[in-house]
Amino acid sequence: MVSKINSGAVFGLDGYIITVEADMFTALPGIDIVGLADTAVKESKERVKAALKNSGYAVPQKRVVINLAPAGTKKNGPYLDLPITVAVLMVSGQLVCDAIGDFLLLGELALDGSLRAADGVLPMTLEARKKGIKKIIVPKDNAMEAAIVTDCEVYGASCLAEVVAHLSGEAQMTQAKVNIDDVFVPTSAFDADFADVKGQESAKRALEVAAAGAHNCLMIGSPGSGKTMLAKRLPSILPDLSFEEALEVTKIYSIAGKLPHGSALITHRPFRSPHHTVSSVSITGGGSVPTPGEISLAHRGVLFLDEFPEFRKDAIEAMRQPLEDGEFTVSRVAGTATFPSSAMLIASMNPCQCGYFGDSARECNCTPLSIQKYIGKISGPMLDRFDIQIQVSAVKYEDLAQRRGGESSAEIKERVAKAREIQLNRYRNMGIFSNSQLSASGIEEFCAIDETGKNLLKDVFTKLGLSARAHSRILKVARTIADLAGEADISTVHLAEAIRYRSIDSRFWFR
Repeated sequence: MVSKINSGAVFGLDGYIITVEADMFTALPGIDIVGLADTAVKESKERVKAALKNSGYAVPQKRVVINLAPAGTKKNGPYLDLPITVAVLMVSGQLVCDAIGDFLLLGELALDGSLRAADGVLPMTLEARKKGIKKIIVPKDNAMEAAIVTDCEVYGASCLAEVVAHLSGEAQMTQAKVNIDDVFVPTSAFDADFADVKGQESAKRALEVAAAGAHNCLMIGSPGSGKTMLAKRLPSILPDLSFEEALEVTKIYSIAGKLPHGSALITHRPFRSPHHTVSSVSITGGGSVPTPGEISLAHRGVLFLDEFPEFRKDAIEAMRQPLEDGEFTVSRVAGTATFPSSAMLIASMNPCQCGYFGDSARECNCTPLSIQKYIGKISGPMLDRFDIQIQVSAVKYEDLAQRRGGESSAEIKERVAKAREIQLNRYRNMGIFSNSQLSASGIEEFCAIDETGKNLLKDVFTKLGLSARAHSRILKVARTIADLAGEADISTVHLAEAIRYRSIDSRFWFR
């Protein structure tokens, strides 16, 4: 008699159901696994035998064939250990469960029969609910994560014996339950606060505008001017995550295996700051088995790239399309996976190799050729992706001598939240959450300017040699500045401030 157990797997960001089938017949004892299993899955037969023996069950002295259906899809990861073991117990007559088709089982087995946490439990649980499977058994460490999915009975098991006892009806496990109101509490306290930043009022204003409209921002300044300090405080002024956004981010972190131990949800906007030695695949995501990259791990949050020109050129250029489209598609033989990448890109860099070009206090020793070679690592198309480009000047002693730096993050966040609320109401039912996401038609509809503004923008466009993309981004930033001011129309003042945030390339790139 063939036994069938429901389990799951992940490809990209989506889970799918796998049926683990087992059959046993008289032949040389052993376990064979078929159905495009990778090395980790094939090795599970050794873990299964050890877990059975050490949990007090008999290892069948016959030939057991395990089929993982659909057979045409590659299976990876050790989380199929538990369903394979239960299938072996059922086909060998050691476990009887008439309602086994109602369950989905996931989990990696240790040799002593205990269960270890698995990656990607949330998307697999969501897919199980979609397919009408409402009873989920997962390792205890994944129970809170799976229990976020409503309308499902989730049971967290610590070992194989608990699972067998529950399925046979000998002893029932306690259902894991999560109160969303208790779990989903957006982070309001941050270690870093804008009140710690002394001086740099123009830079703080630029980051406030960036946060209000989810705009990308490039900061150029000499070493020690506070670029990194400012960037690390950006999350403290971003609006709180909505529950839907938190679920999106948690799904990504679950698949990447980066969900904090025992956590049910990611409740704060991500802040990712990879080292400049990172590869292009690590930035965008991919691999033979596609996994999310840094730009997806920063989804709905901030991707901060310090010492921007030191990153590999292919890694920098690989971000252009994901930043523009808000998603990144990876095509492999096994299939196509799409990862979301709606992240704010915040980058910082020195203006030259010595770091003091344009500094009023320190003399630059670099030649014009070496300056252009250094900043030329950032191509024009990549530079165009930054809606806001600012110069961060060295802090004056008078500012450092002050006891406090100025406005707190809470005060700035309040203004940012109001501006984002205006945008959410304006773009309701359009699938747009911030001004940075406006399309060409949206810019025409929502970023209209008067005749004076058009003449100003025309003069700047000609003098600075701006691209069509830069023109659009100026209008989107101006729309955000108007939202911060609580004004329905974009005035010349708003437009002038937005233009100021796009003029830095003429000073450093000599264009």
